[in-house]
Amino acid sequence: MKESPFGTSHDTRIMQAALRQARVAFRKGEVPIGAVVVGPDGTIISRGHNLIEKRQTQTAHAEIIALEKAARKKSGWRLNGCWLYVTLEPCAMCVGLMRLSRIDGIVYGAPSPLFGGSLDTESSSSLYKVGAFQVVRGVAAQESADLLGSFFKERRENRE
Repeated sequence: MKESPFGTSHDTRIMQAALRQARVAFRKGEVPIGAVVVGPDGTIISRGHNLIEKRQTQTAHAEIIALEKAARKKSGWRLNGCWLYVTLEPCAMCVGLMRLSRIDGIVYGAPSPLFGGSLDTESSSSLYKVGAFQVVRGVAAQESADLLGSFFKERRENRE
């Protein structure tokens, strides 16, 4: 598996922090997706989880919340040297924001065949010439997928 410049054990540890955020979202009745941003030294500078239902807006994705918090902490929107860790492959909207934010890379857990931002395609990277980033896939993928599966199973059972 590919890894960030921080190493596999660091990636796994940081993804656990993203999973903790996803569990917070689950408890709030939100789709359980969590994200954290780490600075150039590998320490967590922001956290976020889905708040779409609470805020009633499509833009309240975990990635966007974590990136906005990181920008406030750094007092600037350019997040050069930072990495985003998220439990599910980001959608196209979040990928666009990541590119515009100038992050160095993303580490994600489970793939999202339905809404994933097609990080494997050349067309996604040609969308913005500036802000290309590295991608590490599959860190804690099963744990991320299991959490999502539990959430949707619970939702289906509660509807019956």
